[in-house]
Amino acid sequence: MRRTKTRLSKGLGALIATATAVAGLAATPAAATPAAATAAASGQTVQPGQACTAADLGKRHPIIKSTEVAPTITHFNGWYVTQGSTGYQNVTTSTQTTISVSVGLNGEIKGDFAVEALGTVGAMLGLNVQVNYSSTSSESTSVSWNFNDPGYYGVYKGTKKITGTYGSLNCNRAQQGDGSWALKWIEGPDSGSYTTYTTLEEGAVRCEDKVPANSIMRKAQGLLDCETPPRAGHAPGPVASAKATAARNAAAKETANGTAGKATTPRTSVPATRAALNCQPDVYRIHVPGKPLNWSAPVLTNDGIRLRESNWTSAHLDNWRLCNVTERNGVIEASLWNWGNGGCATIPASIANQEQAYLTTAPCAEDDLQRFYIYRDVPGGSKIGLQNKYTGSMLGHDRYADGELIRQYSSGRQNGTGTYNLVKA
Repeated sequence: MRRTKTRLSKGLGALIATATAVAGLAATPAAATPAAATAAASGQTVQPGQACTAADLGKRHPIIKSTEVAPTITHFNGWYVTQGSTGYQNVTTSTQTTISVSVGLNGEIKGDFAVEALGTVGAMLGLNVQVNYSSTSSESTSVSWNFNDPGYYGVYKGTKKITGTYGSLNCNRAQQGDGSWALKWIEGPDSGSYTTYTTLEEGAVRCEDKVPANSIMRKAQGLLDCETPPRAGHAPGPVASAKATAARNAAAKETANGTAGKATTPRTSVPATRAALNCQPDVYRIHVPGKPLNWSAPVLTNDGIRLRESNWTSAHLDNWRLCNVTERNGVIEASLWNWGNGGCATIPASIANQEQAYLTTAPCAEDDLQRFYIYRDVPGGSKIGLQNKYTGSMLGHDRYADGELIRQYSSGRQNGTGTYNLVKA
């Protein structure tokens, strides 16, 4: 029989070749493995402990904490070939498993952080992985195959499904051994999971074929009812497989339960009302460094927090207090309460999974959308970067202009416009 070929599937997102090394492709482990420790092996563009600058306070980079690679069959059909039915045949296969690319909240890979995370995964494993939003087809699809010999075949399309967890590298102040302070990339509190996959392969395999362990072909072979193959006299063509049906039902149940690597969607439930805020006494303005514009809360409920210049009409909309403050490993977590409208800064739940969703205020509540990690300059400096706890995205603005909205960016603003000054009012 002809061996499996690799073919790009129609409708898939573009591939990014994240590494030229392919020697590890066949031997990729199926079990979860820790991320590589060295820069060369890990594919990380930024390493923990490296120096950063105040312009990096509003940025972040992914750090891959674990990877798991497993051969997965996306489409399958049992097929019986008789002596008179060899040669090219067009076989219709049914969906076995559907895989979508996701990183954290993002079921559509639009942000720089998600692309960098998946690119890092590909570099670590020496695999070409999907980095644009894509999904293996959920519809039946056909495979054209040249059957040279009679027999009981599994006709399939498959891929290597890659899942794992990631963390967030953020710039923050760190105390040195001599007591001095420096800005360094640290592993921040944010983390999440990802799912992606390699190029689709298609092929056909028989029960008696010797194939590599932990291969896509071996996975397809395991879906054949080799203990009860079609008997002599069976008509050529499709053959129902009890093993394939059971595996398909299990995959569908796993997907329905939300454990198949699907992206988390924004919550629609109403957050619990916060009885009272424990706010620090200091009042702050959040300034663009060296410039007069600063964060100003909205008056209207359907508006967002914008850059404004403080004057007599500001009505305390430019005044903020840090509330329910905690600190872990040098990173502050707090709610941002606005003196002018009495609300807390938040990302709207309905658009929380979107790149460049705007920041606004809402009645203060027990809700991670209203909690922010604050990364600080060395003592004596007032520069900060802010990260939403729920989405993991950094806050910034697209351009310096009066009335410009404050938005979330998955990797922050690479031009430094996500760094602000926290100045006492």
